[in-house]
Amino acid sequence: MWTLGIESSCDETGVALVRSETGGGLPQLVAQALHTQAAMHEAYGGVVPELASRDHIRRVLPLIQQVMQQAALPLSDLDVVAYTRGPGLAGALLVGAGTACALAASLGKPLVGVHHLEGHLLSPFMSADPPSFPFVALLVSGGHTQLMCVKAVGHYELLGETIDDAAGEAFDKSAKLLGLGYPGGPALSALAAQGNPQAFALPRPLLHQPNLDFSFAGLKTAVLTQCRKLGDDLPARRADVAASTQAAIVEVLVKKSVKALKHTGLSTLVVAGGVGANRLLREQLQKDCRALGAKVHYPEPELCTDNGAMIAMAAAMRLNAGVERAQPDYAFNVLPRWPLAQHVPV
Repeated sequence: MWTLGIESSCDETGVALVRSETGGGLPQLVAQALHTQAAMHEAYGGVVPELASRDHIRRVLPLIQQVMQQAALPLSDLDVVAYTRGPGLAGALLVGAGTACALAASLGKPLVGVHHLEGHLLSPFMSADPPSFPFVALLVSGGHTQLMCVKAVGHYELLGETIDDAAGEAFDKSAKLLGLGYPGGPALSALAAQGNPQAFALPRPLLHQPNLDFSFAGLKTAVLTQCRKLGDDLPARRADVAASTQAAIVEVLVKKSVKALKHTGLSTLVVAGGVGANRLLREQLQKDCRALGAKVHYPEPELCTDNGAMIAMAAAMRLNAGVERAQPDYAFNVLPRWPLAQHVPV
């Protein structure tokens, strides 16, 4: 089975093709292409939804052509067309959904709408060392920071989530306070490598609470306060502020993840989403999980960002597991807000 996936939830246009073999086994990534809008949005310090939507329109068809040429496969050989249904920016989602619907209808092929976070959650199954069910998942993607208990494809139990800012937002907003470019998270992490993570005692919100929820709004405020205190000395201390900020975010993510493993009794952790590419987070999780006797799985760094491969993979895995029915129904909608725990088997 050939599945084409289209991702357009925010500021990356991604297209990919996966193949599922008859008789089982994990779907295999065959070809993918990705365009990021980071350079376009940098001048505004963040994503401009209207510009994002217009750029998706320009990019999506050439990317589909590129992927099909890479795979040397005619469009007529596709079996399923998948797209990101939500969550994300409404206008951006509509571009991918409309394109997928039109393509599927023209070919007479079935259409599958995929949950963006499920794509991230299942992306480690494309790695050289894929996980096995059940596992705890730490999803750190954009405005989402969640811990999930994943029993099987389509069976997700929410353990904890952010009650305000997500980890990615804390990275981006702190980077903006430090005068760093967009996207802020990678820029802050790069600067942090030159600083002292113990220079400033920044808060670790909810770290010692018994629940598995997150809160990073207070950390952002503390970074703002620290920047104001430094005043004219801030340029010379930016690396220390960045390192201290990163250390606070990572400590919360790591300790909450370990707590989730202990709470569930599971010994496998999956980390997915853009923040999952952070080097310090990977190092600390590896260290703490090893001490606990648990194993950590990540997607390859290039698959941590939004991409079409994770959408095609999620669609194929849902179909193979029998929790999704691919139907030739070309009426579609998008869900800018869509809790993953509500994305249940059909």
